[in-house]
Amino acid sequence: MFGYITTDFPNLYVKDTVLYKAAYCGLCKSIGKTCGTRGRFLLNYDLTFLSVFVHNVIGEDFEIKKERCILHHIVKRPVATPDALSLRIAALNVILAYYKLSDNVIDEGKGRIKRSLFKKAYKKAKKVEPLLDKTVKDNYQTLIALEKQNSDSIDIVSDPFGSMMREIVKALTGDKFTDDIGELSYNLGKWIYLIDALDDFDKDKKSGSFNVFINAYKEFSDKESLIAAKKSELEIIFGGILSRIYECAKTVSYNFNHDLTDNILYKGLFVKTKNVMEYKKCKNTTKS
Repeated sequence: MFGYITTDFPNLYVKDTVLYKAAYCGLCKSIGKTCGTRGRFLLNYDLTFLSVFVHNVIGEDFEIKKERCILHHIVKRPVATPDALSLRIAALNVILAYYKLSDNVIDEGKGRIKRSLFKKAYKKAKKVEPLLDKTVKDNYQTLIALEKQNSDSIDIVSDPFGSMMREIVKALTGDKFTDDIGELSYNLGKWIYLIDALDDFDKDKKSGSFNVFINAYKEFSDKESLIAAKKSELEIIFGGILSRIYECAKTVSYNFNHDLTDNILYKGLFVKTKNVMEYKKCKNTTKS
């Protein structure tokens, strides 16, 4: 994943800011415990959201304690204690990041050294969660096949990432999984793929890497001119996806307070989409 799923911080309650940071730090510690210290560098906000969301859906609350860590070794800060679910999501975080690095190698022909640095962490993650690894691998292979065909269908190309998210959430939520949670997850996956593609339009145009928006709008040489001419079309594309996420999110049965997930799903995704559409660089914001 890419680090796009974040909060709308100005409208976040103080209690939820504490919870969000605690979940982020807890996931970092879970990655270290599951995959080793180097794997912690792959931590991103998308998986922090997934951890908060799934914990709430299955009714497994965080246990938060004040602890120190390598980055915050003087003053203790709230940290969600690693539990069974956090450890699974930690492995998933490393698996997803590793396949993303591999995809970059395929697209850009570089990044092999960076990927090799995390191979050991990936092997540990794969050993812990072989079925999640297979889910990610299978959907990435489908995506790569579509990219090799140089497809220009925005809906078709974004489908594997949506399907992957749905399968992942189904595996993590177990008997708490519903059709609406599946639809929410599917559209969230599509949104991640497409917002990343739009954000990377100029970089991919320059490098010659596959980008579905470049294929769908061949007449435009940069993102700024694309958005200026096709803003309404892009708003319809992203608006339709966000609308389905909103509708499905309203039907989710949570076990605890869900102000944090509401903030992310109803506001954070919209703000991130707006920022990308306004030509603000939004990628890989993973600082806590």
